Amino acid sequence: MSAPARVVDAHHHVWDLTVRDQDWITGPELAPLRRSFDLDVLRPQARAAGVDATVLVQTVCVPEETPEFLALADTDPLVAGVVGWTDLTAPDVADALAALREGPGGRYLVGIRHQVQGEPDPGWLLRADVRRGLLAVAAAGLAYDLVIRFEQLPAATAAAASLPSVTFVLDHLGKPPIATGDPAPWTDHLRAFAALPNTVAKLSGLPTEADWHTWTAAELRPWTDTALDAFGPQRLLFGSDWPVCTLAADYARVVSTTRELTQTLSPAESAAVFGGNAERVYRLGG
Repeated sequence: MSAPARVVDAHHHVWDLTVRDQDWITGPELAPLRRSFDLDVLRPQARAAGVDATVLVQTVCVPEETPEFLALADTDPLVAGVVGWTDLTAPDVADALAALREGPGGRYLVGIRHQVQGEPDPGWLLRADVRRGLLAVAAAGLAYDLVIRFEQLPAATAAAASLPSVTFVLDHLGKPPIATGDPAPWTDHLRAFAALPNTVAKLSGLPTEADWHTWTAAELRPWTDTALDAFGPQRLLFGSDWPVCTLAADYARVVSTTRELTQTLSPAESAAVFGGNAERVYRLGG
């Protein structure tokens, strides 16, 4: 009998405010996040929810964070992979990626991410220097995580279409406008992105795109159903987006809601969404 499939949370964060500020945590609404979150806080919640392993994702675009995360993965069995950051526009981006792979915990580097959602240039992903950096990411055997607003999906689609060797992982389904309730632009953009074979997406971050206090699984279902139809269960990854998710839901509710929203999947399809796809896309464990 084969071993049970490993359940992987493909998207979470940690930060220590005594080490580095998280300058994106501003205003009274985000005040609950203005404290440190570490793996010792996450671990019992993940275990209680049946999660075996996680992918730790960058939060700020500074070179010091990724080596710290890799060293953390090297000493904590919960973390199976790290999506880090490096300057894609730097002339020596390939060397920077190699240095990360050769440093402590370097074998846990599985992807790269940049805060594209904060770039004022709507065509940032299509710039020549960024494209060169994305090719270096692919050449290093890494995926590229996209943290973007849904209005930026057309540029992401154009980049993915022109760079077929790069695996693009769309975080949080491109942040759909759940709170406003108009799915039309997001739906069209998402389907165009999903039509490309080198794209996958994460079922993550959706409660915080809805009303934090009143959201329900039924409210999220039309959006996740669209994603399931567009990508299919072989190209979707479960992610908690902890601790950002705690603005709208605790860890257990995020996991149980995602289970509820995917309950029509077969056991094999569910195992793919909740771990198998992350294992494949991020090459977890080598």
